[in-house]
Amino acid sequence: AMAEEKKAVDAGYWNLFRFNPAEEKKFTLDSKAATVPYQEFLAGEARYTALQKVNKDKADKLFAMAEENSKKRFAHLQGLVDLYDGTKGE
Repeated sequence: AMAEEKKAVDAGYWNLFRFNPAEEKKFTLDSKAATVPYQEFLAGEARYTALQKVNKDKADKLFAMAEENSKKRFAHLQGLVDLYDGTKGE
């Protein structure tokens, strides 16, 4: 279970971050950019392989959309780091 959780983070499926408005560094993004292929992570999850068996074309489209959303979400979180650090626009 822990290995799958790590793989989810490494693939960008799940991002780790902290927000504490009382701290000087209010927003911390603990996750790095994806180092494991997103599709490889999905292939290791039974719920997603089952979907591919039922409707491969639709699953492939949904997986591609999910991967794109994952990249956008990570970029948004990186933007929050800049925003809360006060470096946005400098």
